[in-house]
Amino acid sequence: MPSENEPRIAAVAAEATEWRRDIHAHPELAFQEHRTSDLVAGLLESWGVEVTRGIAGTGLVGTLRGGKAAKGGANAGRAIGLRADMDALPMQEITGLPYASTVPGRMHACGHDGHTAMLLGAARYLAETRNFDGTVHFIFQPAEEDGGGGRVMVEEGLFARFPCDSVFGIHNDSRSEAGQFIITRGTTNAAADSITIRVLGLGGHAARPHQAVDPVVAAAHIVVAAQTVVSRHTDPLDSAVVSLCMIHGGTARNVIPEEVTIEGTVRTLKAETRDAVERQLREVITATAAAHGAKAEITYERGYPSVVNSDAPVERARLAAAKLAGEERLVRERPPTMGGEDFSYMAQAVPGCFIRLGQADPSKENFSTHHPRYNFNDAILPTGIAFWASLVEQELAPEG
Repeated sequence: MPSENEPRIAAVAAEATEWRRDIHAHPELAFQEHRTSDLVAGLLESWGVEVTRGIAGTGLVGTLRGGKAAKGGANAGRAIGLRADMDALPMQEITGLPYASTVPGRMHACGHDGHTAMLLGAARYLAETRNFDGTVHFIFQPAEEDGGGGRVMVEEGLFARFPCDSVFGIHNDSRSEAGQFIITRGTTNAAADSITIRVLGLGGHAARPHQAVDPVVAAAHIVVAAQTVVSRHTDPLDSAVVSLCMIHGGTARNVIPEEVTIEGTVRTLKAETRDAVERQLREVITATAAAHGAKAEITYERGYPSVVNSDAPVERARLAAAKLAGEERLVRERPPTMGGEDFSYMAQAVPGCFIRLGQADPSKENFSTHHPRYNFNDAILPTGIAFWASLVEQELAPEG
């Protein structure tokens, strides 16, 4: 199996760094990843990887066969899926890097540029070595940040068209030391839902509030009351987050408006908690608005479900990581994150494992994902590439 210090891996990682920085300089939002998709497809095809495009719009799958599978032999049915995301975020970059975003208001602030480059590097290495017997599907998906590109790919027949025995994904972890693998059983990421509340009152003059129904006051109480759903209605040993992050209302300082809009996100780990929190939010918000003479119209949208790792893929990923990096760099137990991830749809369809790969450099200031100064750490590219290649060679090892 390849080592992260192997000269061939180092050479591929050097190229991957250039791809990553090029993608970083040209960020594209959900379902708009045309340039990125073209770049990925062109590179894959140049290495002899079969490319299928147009899945979920800008998504694509690269297919590589090795050993008997390349000839339609006995192991043609063994297959593994490796997934990377390609989209950027609608935010302004302020890193000042030489390869900083060239597109105002768009930025690769979550490391998807690195995930894409890492998987490309693995595809390059595996296409050259072919030290496996079976089929690898390199899944490059759009719209992880917004739009659920993973869901759309699954709905458009991803695993019917490209059958996989298991599917794996990697996300960088800006809080963990560079090169550390976090591979845990069960739930790794929260379900992510959205909520919009229209608080309807009766407008009037600010000097005569008794003749109006003030939706601003009602909205303020709703924001506070909604937090009791977590603090007083959810088991303290369970996890839930209600963050109401946007409030819009009013046009003048002396006018009580007709309505106020509140928007936010709700995160939960368990399906039963998800149902309970939605029900309780509806009850608390409706009652709080009514207590102030107002009405509340609630739009609650279910987003990405929780990512739940399957036991068998977890053990296989741990085995590959331990062989590559050693037990000292493998974290087997860590609480899940409340961040959402649409890898969940793939892991619902096929046994899956979502892996976190540390990227924090203790000698530098490290910024979290979704921060305007965030930057993917290119130093972990050799580790990620070597892991992907090792996992494929392990799972699709020639028999006998």
